[in-house]
Formats: sequence, structure tokens, C-alpha cells
Amino acid sequence: MSAGKALAPGCVIHGPGDLRVEDVPVPRPGPGEALVAVRYGGVCGSDLHYWRHGGVGDFRLREPMLLGHEVVGTVVAYGSPDAPGPAAGTSVAVHPATPCGVCPECVDGRRNVCRDTRYLGSAARFPHVQGGFAARIVVPAEQLRALPAGLDPRRGALAEPLSVALHAVRRAGDLAGRHVLVTGAGPIGCLVVAAAKAAGGAHVTVTDLLPAALEYARAVGADTLVRADDPGDSGWPVEVDAAIEASGVAAGLDTCLRLVRRGGVVVQLGMLPPGRSPFAGNLLVSREIELRGAFRFDGEFDDALLLLAAEPAFDALVGAVVPVRDAASAFELAADRSRSCKVLLDFGAPPAA
Repeated sequence: MSAGKALAPGCVIHGPGDLRVEDVPVPRPGPGEALVAVRYGGVCGSDLHYWRHGGVGDFRLREPMLLGHEVVGTVVAYGSPDAPGPAAGTSVAVHPATPCGVCPECVDGRRNVCRDTRYLGSAARFPHVQGGFAARIVVPAEQLRALPAGLDPRRGALAEPLSVALHAVRRAGDLAGRHVLVTGAGPIGCLVVAAAKAAGGAHVTVTDLLPAALEYARAVGADTLVRADDPGDSGWPVEVDAAIEASGVAAGLDTCLRLVRRGGVVVQLGMLPPGRSPFAGNLLVSREIELRGAFRFDGEFDDALLLLAAEPAFDALVGAVVPVRDAASAFELAADRSRSCKVLLDFGAPPAA
């Protein structure tokens, strides 16, 4: 793609603690690409990691990068008349991944772990893949999904993190009629709760350190709330059928392994810190527990949009909508889980028809 002369605001991370709202060039779509006017962008945990630490797990920032991969907006134009995608003027969500399509993982139907994927706002490769936190972005047209009728774009901005949750739930196997434990009631953990209930989970127990976070989990269907730092909390289960670790800390994984039944499944969804993480690995052997990883998603994106359209309870997770020029305050708010769940950046009104 080539850049035009017009400028539009974008959120660029330059290093730890160095987030800037800059006027960036409006790109021009090439063949097979679409220009999208972004309306809302959700601040993700990975965006916060880049802002705080200059990296996520083993992915380290090496150059300035537009953040953001949870975006909805309006199709403005295509770079070629034969580009696939909804008509100009359509409200869309953007699938943030472009798998290579030829690596062994893609051929095997596991495009979410493609070894050469491009993912919006990711430092996993160099040069980095610039993200979606700009008022105008260009993406492959095949990554656009029209919002279902009646789906408000604010709720639609949850499609990407809900897709992550749906993938993790599917990695856990059949949850119909099961007791499911979710450790961590951040935005992803709360969406895992909703996904587990949608998958037929009979009872979902959620643990977290913060009462406010637990209340968000209740709003989307959690049956039992447990203070993770209170061993005497009466809500602790004796055992569960499956557990999904969404806090990203080793203590959460250890809890899952100790509470899941013999022969049960534990899904590690939260990104653990770099290096080694201590947990009760001996239980994997003595109880024949299956420990599975869950990374991103693929086809779940379309399912997420349908679920969002059908369930207004998701609106409770959007705690604040902040103008893009106030991105610094939005990131501060998103980092304080006692005050918010999901924070959206507002990039302005959609373009006139």
C-alpha cells in the first residue's frame, strides 16, 4: 500500500511508557485491500504490556508501532474493483490475522498458530505489523466481516477478545453440563465465562483478587465468585470438570491443576511471563490431567459476532469509551481493573455516506 498526504490520529508506542497520539498518513488501499474508517478500538492486555513493558512475552518492541487489533469501523473504499468484502459504507469488524496459508500449521487447519502470520499491532516479527489504532487503516479485504443486523459497533468491538475466549473454550472440549473453573476475571476471563455458558457449561466458578472484576464476571453469567486470595472463601469448589487459566500468572495455573478432576482438562490461555513458571507439574502425571494451550483464534471470529448480536449482556463489559486524543487516560483506566473492564478508544463519527 502507499501513503497519501492526508493525516489522521493514531496511537503509536515508542517504548515502555512512551505512548503518543500522532497524526499519521492516511494509507491508500492496493489491489485486494480495503480502506476502513475505524470507529472504536478496544484496549487489550497486550496493548497494555507494550505500553508498560515494551513487549508481550517474548515479543519485544524494536521500532515505533501503531497499537491495536480489536477494531470496528466502516468500509470507505477498495483498492481494486474485484476485492472481496462488504460494500463501501458497511459497518465491519476487522479480523486481525493474516495467516500465510502454506506452513504446516495452516495446511493442518491450525491457522491460529501459523508460524508466519501477520497480526495487527504485533511485534512478533520485524518490521512489526502496524496495528489498527488509527482513524484510517488499510487491511486485506478478506479480513472484513459485516456486523450482523442490530449489532451496535461498541459491542461489536468485543469480537476479537470474544473469539479468543471461544477458542479457549473449544480447546477445553465438550463443556455441556460441566462445572468449569475460570481463573482471572479480566476482560478475557469474563468473556471466557460467557463463552463457557454459551457452550452449555452448567456451572462456572470464577476467581480473582478484585471484587469489582468478579462483578463483571457475574454480569455475563458466572455462577460462583471466589476471592483468589482468600483460602477460606466458601465458594471454592472441591473439584471441577475443566479449568481455563485466564490470569496469566503461575499461581492461577497451579490452582487449575489442583482443582480439576482426575483426567480433566486445563487450558492455559493467559500469557505467562517470559522464562520459567512454577506449577504443580507432578499432578499432570498422577492425575492424568491434560494441559492444553490456547492461542488467538481463527474461524471463531464469525461465531463471536453472532453471539454478540444475540446477547446484550456483553454491553456490561464496556466500562468506558474515551476519545483517541485522550489515549493516555484510556490506557491508565484500562490498566486499573478496579475501575473498568473493557475500555474503548473512540476515533470519531463514521464518514458521511
